[in-house]
Amino acid sequence: MMSPRPSVADSRATPSTPIRHTPLQIIHVIGNFMRIWSVYSMYHYLSHQGDSVIAFIFSCLVPASIIFLVLQKPWKGRPLPNSQVVPTVINGGIMALYYILWGKGLSTCGPLIAILAEYAGAVLGVLSAVLYGRRANIWKKVGGLVAMLAAYYFLSEGWATRTNSPFYSFGTEPLVQEKQILGIKEIAVPISAGILSALRRVIARRVSLKNQLKRRLHAITVASATCFLFPLAMWDTILGSTTDSITKFQFPSWAYLSTVLFGIIFIFYIDNVAEERLHLVFSSPRHLMISGGCIIIMEILYKMDFSLLGFLICSLILGFGIFEATSLERSKRDHLDPQDIPDGTFQSQLQMSPLPS
Repeated sequence: MMSPRPSVADSRATPSTPIRHTPLQIIHVIGNFMRIWSVYSMYHYLSHQGDSVIAFIFSCLVPASIIFLVLQKPWKGRPLPNSQVVPTVINGGIMALYYILWGKGLSTCGPLIAILAEYAGAVLGVLSAVLYGRRANIWKKVGGLVAMLAAYYFLSEGWATRTNSPFYSFGTEPLVQEKQILGIKEIAVPISAGILSALRRVIARRVSLKNQLKRRLHAITVASATCFLFPLAMWDTILGSTTDSITKFQFPSWAYLSTVLFGIIFIFYIDNVAEERLHLVFSSPRHLMISGGCIIIMEILYKMDFSLLGFLICSLILGFGIFEATSLERSKRDHLDPQDIPDGTFQSQLQMSPLPS
């Protein structure tokens, strides 16, 4: 008896999958590059203008929240229960606190450390191993945590800067601004912001299982974060700025537009596509590799105090730490073949894993 002949569609499904994902991967890289560009533009704008970081971020969140509300229309469709609205509003408070700490870390530590510190949310993988009692992988996670802390310590010591790096630095062109060695208190601020950002993503995944619902709730989150930031931004502007600096605050600058469009709005949809189609979460070595390449380009273009070799070493140590700290979540995803199950099922499995980062 002859075995049934495999269909042409089945035989073509597997090899065509990487080709079908190639445009999405290109969009993901471009989206992250534009977001990192907006971070560098914001840093240089605030450094030269001397405006309040919190007021600038608040002014960017106002139009972003309006655009999210217009696009997602959370008041339409099926009414949202209080069990989803209340955690979403609380998530907005976490987002507001994240922006405050991240903005302070950006102005103090610079864009390179502020971006790399966002990957500190991978420490939630260690927390999940402790809370859920998975002792088998806890030592791997602890080792990953130690590697991450070592990477951030080396960054605070200036290994990624040409001025303080113990390694040979390429290039002899003059620097726009030399960086000083940071202390533990300075680098702890952006690291705390990175952990809060990962916690915000965890809550968003737990509250919304469907992608459309996630987008509606995200609009509420951004709007509530804007409301939480309003009194702090007004207080910071009144106390820390003069009348001249308030009146000359230029909204139509590239730093402002790029932060609104690419730093807040576009990157949210890009990360959603990466999680749904590419199964690529934020705190992962692959995501760090993409961001690292974009950081190298921006550091060279803006003529920052940058050591390529020191940055690569710190990034490798940080990537290894993230790889070990997220070993449990990664192994569970590897057992789930995305080609064999629908995207919605894979997304629900991804979201229900304990404290994904």
